[in-house]
Amino acid sequence: MRLSVTEERFPLAEVFTISRGSKSEAAVLTVRVEDTGATGWGECVPYARYGETLESVRAEIEALPERFTRAELQALLPAGAARNAVDCALWDLEAKRAGKRAWELAGLERPGPEITAYTLSLGTPDDMRAKAAANAHRPLLKIKLGTPDDMPRLEAVRAGAPKSRIIVDANEGWTAEVYADLAPHLIRLGVELVEQPLPAGADDMLAEIARPLPVCADESCHDRASLPGLKGKYDVVNIKLDKTGGLTEALALRDAARAEGFRVMVGCMVGSSLAMAPAVLVAQGAMVTDLDGPLLLAKDRPHALRYDAAGVHPPEAALWG
Repeated sequence: MRLSVTEERFPLAEVFTISRGSKSEAAVLTVRVEDTGATGWGECVPYARYGETLESVRAEIEALPERFTRAELQALLPAGAARNAVDCALWDLEAKRAGKRAWELAGLERPGPEITAYTLSLGTPDDMRAKAAANAHRPLLKIKLGTPDDMPRLEAVRAGAPKSRIIVDANEGWTAEVYADLAPHLIRLGVELVEQPLPAGADDMLAEIARPLPVCADESCHDRASLPGLKGKYDVVNIKLDKTGGLTEALALRDAARAEGFRVMVGCMVGSSLAMAPAVLVAQGAMVTDLDGPLLLAKDRPHALRYDAAGVHPPEAALWG
């Protein structure tokens, strides 16, 4: 088995800003696994919030043994970006060698399109209103917030897109006091869900207040081991393959979360269609799908995912799986 890692960069259509900073390109690692004449590939986006860099993730991947199975990989690497790219490459390899689609190998029903959120990055109220108006035809908008001055931004987006459904992502940017003050206004403006309002590890207050607005764990939820600590604080878990460490754990987390009474959101880092492709399988029937990464790029990979009024469609075999 031969494994290779390549760094690639995809320019964004415009600068993307969250409460932690801005970026103008998506820097990803592409993993290829060759075995007996077939090649599978996968993509990951190392994330500084979790102590990952392109260099550290590459080193994790390159330190793997010469041969291992997908089942063995789960113990060889921790949940995170490195395991994600390799796990998804192995799924693609298995599908090609078997002459079947990945969803068949996983024992899933044939996937269909899922309506996806479209993300508006953090900006001035005027900028965010203009962006909301330009995307008011989209059924679901996701707003990046997470500062003490978010109410004018939220009001501006609702004014710009009065008919769109709205969810909010605070990216750990609020204090308990700020969230308590904002929550009634989120409900008044028709927000359907709020992601990670408080920092992971400092979110116990969520267990002490009523939650008429569903609260979703993002940074607080990585894999199945996260679930016990979320009880009573969150209603929804955001499953991202770069957090779970690949499709294998993502599917297991989805089933375990539902069994524990959580609803499911499936999200992404900003990456190409190759990164989103396996996540579409996890997103089937999710409360919220947020797989808009390719829509934010100036240029995507060949055989890119198809987005239309029905949502994001499952990948063609020429792309992945």
